[in-house]
Formats: sequence, C-alpha cells, structure tokens
Amino acid sequence: MFIDKATIKVKSGSGGDGAVQFRREKYVPAGGPSGGDGGDGGHVILVATEDLSTLLDFRYRKEFNAENGGRGQPKDMHGKRGADILVRVPVGTVIFDADNGDVLADLSQGGETFVVAKGGKGGRGNARFASSTNQAPTYAEPGEPGSTRALNLELKLLADVGLVGLPNAGKSTLISVISAAKPKIADYPFTTIQPQLGVVQFDSGDQLVVADIPGLIEGAHTGAGLGIEFLRHVERTRILLHLVDLSGGPEGRDPVEDWKTINNELASYSESLASRPQIAVLNKIDLPEGQENLEKMKHFLEKEGYPVFTISAVTHQGLTPLLQYLQKRVSELPPPARYIPAGPRPAESIKPFEISKDNEVYVVSGAQIERMVDITDFENPESLFRFQRTLGRIGLNDSLRALGIQNGDTVRIGAIEFNFIE
Repeated sequence: MFIDKATIKVKSGSGGDGAVQFRREKYVPAGGPSGGDGGDGGHVILVATEDLSTLLDFRYRKEFNAENGGRGQPKDMHGKRGADILVRVPVGTVIFDADNGDVLADLSQGGETFVVAKGGKGGRGNARFASSTNQAPTYAEPGEPGSTRALNLELKLLADVGLVGLPNAGKSTLISVISAAKPKIADYPFTTIQPQLGVVQFDSGDQLVVADIPGLIEGAHTGAGLGIEFLRHVERTRILLHLVDLSGGPEGRDPVEDWKTINNELASYSESLASRPQIAVLNKIDLPEGQENLEKMKHFLEKEGYPVFTISAVTHQGLTPLLQYLQKRVSELPPPARYIPAGPRPAESIKPFEISKDNEVYVVSGAQIERMVDITDFENPESLFRFQRTLGRIGLNDSLRALGIQNGDTVRIGAIEFNFIE
C-alpha cells in the first residue's frame, strides 16, 4: 500500500536530575559536595533512507520517544546520557510542524538527518554550586523536561520526469516499456491508483527516473478522482511528459481538450507546475483514429510552442527519439528545488519575561523564566531561595510591583502558582 502522508508525535528525553551527595571517605572527615550532573536526554532524529518508498509504517506506529538521561551519581560522576531514537523516513519526505504548518526539513538525499526534538539538559549536581560562601550546598537542579511536538510528514517523490495525462492515455504502458517498472495495466480508468517509479537505463550509463502520476481528471486539484492525493509528486520533477491519447479513446474525446484539461489542473494546483518545462507526447498513432487527429493536434501544440513527439507505446514506435531528447533535456535542467525550512520565529520581546493578567492572576511567561522553573527544586529551601533571589535580580519583582501587585496576590509561572509576599 502506498501512503504518502502521515502525522506522528515525538518526544525527546528529559535530562536526568543532578545529585546531592557528599564525600564519605576514610580520613576525609569533612568531605565536600560530590554530586554529579544528570545526563542529557536523547534526541529524536529523522533520517532519510532509500530502503523505504512509502510512509506506510506510520499507520501502525505514531509515537516515538527518546530515552531519558540518568541521574547524577556520587563522586562527581555524571548520569548516563539518554539514547537517541532514529526515525526512518523515505527519501523525499518533507517535515512540517503540525501546529503552525512551518517547513522544518526537506530530507531529499539518502542518509540526510534532522534533529526534530532535542533532549533536555541534565541538571547540575550540588558539586557545581559550591562557593566560598556556601561550601556545602544541599540542592541540585532537576533535569530539563524533553520537548514534545506533533509532525506532519509528506512524501514527495523525487524523479527527473513526471508522466501526466488523463486515465487511459497509456502512461502505465509507456513506463513499462521504457523501464523495468511493472505497473498494472488494463483498459479502464484509474488502473494506476498509486504513483509508479521507473528507471530508464541508457547505454552511456545515464539514468532517468520517471514517475507515473495517477488520477488526473478534470477537477483533480479540488479532489476529484485521485488527483489531489498525487499532484504533490510532480512538484519534484525537472520536466513534465504530457501524454495524450491521440485516438480520443472509446468516448471519442477531443485530444486538444484533453490537453487543456490536464494543464488547467496543473496550473490550478500550483503556479510553479504551470511554468515547468513540458513536452507533448502523442500516443496511439498506430490506431486509425490517432492518424485522423494527428495533424490537428500537432498544429495546436506547435503553435503553443511545445516540443511534440508521436509514439505508439504498444508497438514501441517513436520511443528512441523521445528518450534521446529526454536524456539531453534533463541534463540541461537544474534539479528540483528543495523546500526551504522556516527560520526561527522572531521573538516577541527581548525581555526575559512578559506579564499578563488572567482574571486576578498575574501570568508570567518567557522561555528564560520558564526554564528556571523547570530546573528548580521547590521542595528544597536552598533551591527555592536561589530561585527567589534570581527573580529579584532579573527585575520580575519590580515589574510586578509596577503593575500594582499586592501581598497575597497569585502569580503563575509555567505550571506553578504562588502568592506574592514582600
């Protein structure tokens, strides 16, 4: 089964807590603090592999969690770092943030990796807080929590040539005779219900990757037929091979109108597709109906400025000049553009915190101050004192007073709430 879209949830490992330990050794009656740091949490890493051709695996597993870091140890020994988790995706997978739609990465080469969720840092042990004024600190930092995020994955096939046309134009037959691909072929619409990749091998050693895109009919860009599910795959091609059934099929269609139908769908889906280099390939010239429509169709296409080739995919007529042209033309075209990841979102303020009000509660937010909450042990008096002293140092207390806070009013920072006391 071909699956080209998936949504997953990932969570990096939390950092291990720092240790509170003191040296307890013979002949060392007043051993100092020796608690080691906690280990960092593991990352969640996406890696592109050529061994996969679909996102099918993500139908059965949708959550991926990295390992937490280990706690700090006595004798200044650090905790074990949490193991990373590698999530394998097919080459050509684009990763989007499910919450805001930003492009995070475009993994279009085998072996390419992207750290999608970084592990939390391990907390510092009490040995790190020893000073001339506090020679026996009894507190250590908790580890930072790991980050959780939802991702949308989209597979966009990587091919040199995108093969487009109405159902029954002969695309499956053509890809089967020019490559080693073995698609299902039959005389009814939507024989091909998933994209097919074929590799054309030339005597010179050159190769062309051709993608057969199924399901394009009138209204495909709005969801008619199968087209909306697969139009994304022609975005990755260098050139479009537009195959037209010159015979008009059993319904006696007008090949000129067939041509216009497909191009209207491509343009409606994406402006970049409308400007993609395109060649016209007129199929089924071995049929009498094909010969009848040939001159009219060639006149229309040449007036529009498209290169025109006439073939019969069944009898292999005209395939050699077509493939020679594709080999030369593709070598002249640049590779498909990669998706550009969104840069860091601009910070709303350079201040270490922002204050708002939720009814009678003063809500303090900001990455710096919320991280302080994460690494403070509120059960430890020394750690709590250090936290309170830091709030004064960064100006939070003064800012709250300026907003009219009174003794006993509630302040919320992250997941904690406390009463303001002068």
